[in-house]
Amino acid sequence: MTQFAIRLRFHGDLPFFLPSKAATVNRQLSEKTSIKDAIEACGVPHTEVDLILIDGQPVDFSRVIASSADIDVHPIDSNRVTLFPENRLQVRNIVVFVADGHLGKLVRDLRLLGIDIVYDRDAEDRQLLNISIAEGRALLTRDRRLLMHSVLRDGYYLRSQNPLEQTLEVLRRFDLATSLAPFSRCLRCNAPLEAVEKHTVVERLEPLTKLYYKQFRKCPGCGQIYWPGSHFETLQQRIETICSRLSGERLG
Repeated sequence: MTQFAIRLRFHGDLPFFLPSKAATVNRQLSEKTSIKDAIEACGVPHTEVDLILIDGQPVDFSRVIASSADIDVHPIDSNRVTLFPENRLQVRNIVVFVADGHLGKLVRDLRLLGIDIVYDRDAEDRQLLNISIAEGRALLTRDRRLLMHSVLRDGYYLRSQNPLEQTLEVLRRFDLATSLAPFSRCLRCNAPLEAVEKHTVVERLEPLTKLYYKQFRKCPGCGQIYWPGSHFETLQQRIETICSRLSGERLG
């Protein structure tokens, strides 16, 4: 087959993934290639791509390139979508997640906010993919190769290595501001907490806790008991910091 040239223009923050950070990539191809493979060969996972235009017309990931083409690759837009809204490739309002084993602090933040996120620090890649597919969970990771698996439908590559910034990234990407329910989920195992009467857990409490606290929640999954103790103020400050940053950005 005769070689042909394609030009890929990466918009928004997608040049972040490119080795040169340049927004335009020119490639010579000698065989038919799916648009998904052409994009990912540049280093951009398909989970980060929301719109693909070939010569100005929208296509999906299955489109095969067999001749010269100009290709525009657009990311998920945090603002109102006006360009080909009916041809967007990503689901925006996912509310359940699975995280890889390196994201423990992010997981704690999200569970603190009431977000449903599965986490096992020792989970293998195949386990993460299986959970994502079987349960419809978006996969959160900083492993771009993991996000390039063809079986994966939904995921997100975290740009920052800072847990606070990672948390804000996830809340923005999946538009979760109205889905927050702080202190409603177990920080250890992810199960929704249940309010319980003090007398049902009193035998498990320390003497001072028995004396000073009246409101308790219990995890039906792992049995962990929660109450507004000395740690509560620190957690509350964390929530306020996150919500303040998030609301400030939305107003801006």
